Amino acid sequence: MSLENCQKENGKIKTTFQDNGCQHVHPNTPRHWDGGLPLPALSPTFARVVIFAIAVVCYGNSYDGNFVFDDSEAIVNNKDVLPERPVTDLLLHDFWGNQLVSKQSHKSYRPITVLTYRWNVQLAGGVFPKGFHIVNIILHGLVSVLLFSAFISIVSTHSSNHTSKAAFLSSLLFAVHPIHTESVAGLVGRADLLCALFFLLSFMAYVKTCTNDNTGRLCFPEKVDWLWMILSVVFCFLATFSKEQGITVLGVSCAYDIIFVCQIHPLKLLSPQSACKLSRKEQQNGHSRNQRGSSPWLQSLIQRQFVLIFSAVAFLLLRLKVMGLSPPTFQVHDNPHSFANGSLYRALNYNYLYAINSWLLLNPWWLCFDWSMGCVPVITSLTDPRLLPLAAFLFVMGCLFICCFKTEMDHEDRCLVLGLTLLVLPFLPASNIFFRVGFVIAERNLYLPSAGFCLLVSLGAVRLSQFRSLKLILAAALCALLLTFVCRSVQRSYQWREELSLFKDGEKVCPLNGKVHYNIAKLVGDMGETELAIEKYQLAIKLNPQYDQAMNNLANILKDQGDTLEAEELLTKAVSINHEFAAAWMNLGIVQAQLRKFDLAETSYQTALQHRRKYPDCYYNLGNLFLEQERHQEALDAWHMATRLKPQHVNAWSNAMILLDNLGHYEKTIKMGEMAREHLPNSAVLWFHMANAYGKMERWQDSERCFLAAIQLEPAEEKYYLNLGVLYHRWGKLEKAEKAYMKTLQLDSKNSNAKEYLQMLDRKRKGAL
Repeated sequence: MSLENCQKENGKIKTTFQDNGCQHVHPNTPRHWDGGLPLPALSPTFARVVIFAIAVVCYGNSYDGNFVFDDSEAIVNNKDVLPERPVTDLLLHDFWGNQLVSKQSHKSYRPITVLTYRWNVQLAGGVFPKGFHIVNIILHGLVSVLLFSAFISIVSTHSSNHTSKAAFLSSLLFAVHPIHTESVAGLVGRADLLCALFFLLSFMAYVKTCTNDNTGRLCFPEKVDWLWMILSVVFCFLATFSKEQGITVLGVSCAYDIIFVCQIHPLKLLSPQSACKLSRKEQQNGHSRNQRGSSPWLQSLIQRQFVLIFSAVAFLLLRLKVMGLSPPTFQVHDNPHSFANGSLYRALNYNYLYAINSWLLLNPWWLCFDWSMGCVPVITSLTDPRLLPLAAFLFVMGCLFICCFKTEMDHEDRCLVLGLTLLVLPFLPASNIFFRVGFVIAERNLYLPSAGFCLLVSLGAVRLSQFRSLKLILAAALCALLLTFVCRSVQRSYQWREELSLFKDGEKVCPLNGKVHYNIAKLVGDMGETELAIEKYQLAIKLNPQYDQAMNNLANILKDQGDTLEAEELLTKAVSINHEFAAAWMNLGIVQAQLRKFDLAETSYQTALQHRRKYPDCYYNLGNLFLEQERHQEALDAWHMATRLKPQHVNAWSNAMILLDNLGHYEKTIKMGEMAREHLPNSAVLWFHMANAYGKMERWQDSERCFLAAIQLEPAEEKYYLNLGVLYHRWGKLEKAEKAYMKTLQLDSKNSNAKEYLQMLDRKRKGAL
């Protein structure tokens, strides 16, 4: 490397180096500009080890947690994660396993993430939560380490082998930030972790296109390194189809290239003429033109930007095509702020939500698993006091953006621009600006933006470290901040291990959120605490009178308790609120059938099937309705449709076999049982119905074989022994019949039939004597 030029301008030394045709411009910043930070000087390798270890420790206690909240829908009930399902289904279904073209789909297309769920299931031999949690924890550690390398590319003023203290501090803050708990401890957050991983790999690959391989320094590339450029686009593709916000890495790379690498002032991007012009100072820094009036580095920059723009457009078009060119449909309670009256109030509400997101990054103590419904009331008046913190937020953000447009920019200014870019761009898909989203606030959407926030905090610490009198205070403040974040992350990840602790903590944070009470009600209802479930469902409906799902669940409990009239009233209101609520229509049909309103019940079932054609449970209940009306063939047809849609629907098979048996079609009963056993080989009830049919045909040995198969599968079911005893009784094997009856009484001492049959057996023996 040879020294080409050294000049003095405005009292500052500026040095330009020439090396292999690539010019390196050192900004007017001390070589160790962040050396004043009160942090230990660590080697790059040891720094990465420390970052990874701390990241794992913060969330390690969630490794043995259960499936919580959305995990059940995304993993447990998602057939796409099962290895036996065709892998091509991942390309046709959304993140939750629904058809992308269906009305119920939220259009979240993340096949890469679902594929990793499938790998988890294959490795563990089943859907067990521990393996999923361990992978999430490791992914967070890897993302934190990768972010350290990315920050070095941004904040270091020389070789990337240098361990920047600012990069180390930023990565530590990211590794321990409590806002990441939902992404790490919640398995649905795998999408955010993978997206961030590929996001950073894409960015680092793009950095390589702007780096001299021999020195590791940034340069003004005169040629496009197509290998690294292609790798960057490929990683962007993987990030985008892990989670939608991955596409924003193209914008971050664009900003990095223009503002940081080529050092074009942001104001010049606002003017087409000045964007193509270089200032005299930039020319002195090495941006010389050739004889044709255009420099090779500028041509290379244009080529790189064209690739980024073309990739963004291509990914967006592909994304629109797979979602059927139609946006998802959300209800008011999903995101009430986006339904505010008038553009002004929507803008105020959106900016207030941005302020809350920023506050969660600053003070991540007020965390909740769900921020929908009444958690953040909608601003409906210009006298709302919440406009004051909104004004403060806009003032701070405005000051930061003004700093980005200073006439002269040094290295710290460019780092500030990149920090804001990394904060804002990944958040845009969740901002409601381009399209309505299905949530109010989602903490996991702050996983990537928090990287920009951590960088901004580090830049502030660097600026404060320049004052010697503040160094001791700064050191204490940083230690206290890191320790507080670690403790809060450990505490919060422990809460994410179980649903009940998670929901109850959410109740403390958002007591006006009807969905929090709904989730508690659903959980305690499954645990058998019916009265508490009713209380919580009623509170959810009181907080949100349009809460159709709570009405549906509450009606089911009331129906089981015999309060069918109130259940009918609730379900009628639910379907009037959401006419396409198929489950509520089906439940309304069940209640109406119990009230002997057969015509209304049939209409309700048919309406449910109109809104959800592939609804096996509805066909099953429709068959039960036809059976009640003695419309036997229609009942069989309905149950047949249920088993076609869901071959494992044991109740539909069972009812069809019972009906055929009662009609005397024993051969058809046995044939149907054989068909059903192909899908349900371990179902004892199918063997039981076949045994009864064989017994009525007096095929004693076949009947005995089927009864014994049923008993082997369910040895504690007394009715199997009772019917086996009846078989032996009719067969003339009285001793075996007696043993079967006695076994029945061992399992159920109050079984009157077994006692009666034993008395009949005694009389038969005495009569034989």
